[in-house]
Amino acid sequence: MKTITIKQFNEKNEEIADKLISLGMSRPIARVLSYLKHVDKATTVELERGSGLRQPEVSIAMRELKGHDWIAEREDKKPGKGRPYKIYSLKVGFIDIVTHLEKQKQKAVDETLLKINRLRELENISPVGL
Repeated sequence: MKTITIKQFNEKNEEIADKLISLGMSRPIARVLSYLKHVDKATTVELERGSGLRQPEVSIAMRELKGHDWIAEREDKKPGKGRPYKIYSLKVGFIDIVTHLEKQKQKAVDETLLKINRLRELENISPVGL
């Protein structure tokens, strides 16, 4: 029987994932990012077992992360027969992802403040004909 070592989530991984979730990221994406931040590369099975996610959750997360162009994906052939397996790694630095989230949140705050300021302006303008 073959033995493989898979890194498991620790307290720091959990905290990173929780902070990403609190910023509006989905749980699977947050857990995959947190896992990949601490490893050079990971197979789908390693992501599933290491982050505590199911296969469909990992697949959905990877699809979205690839859409952001944050993930590098390559295929590797298994020894012998069988389908090749995918190996994932972060394409960009984790700090770049944090910066992207920061800009996204700042933009939302700016838009909200514009709306509030517009409401303040409208309060000082009396309607026509009254």
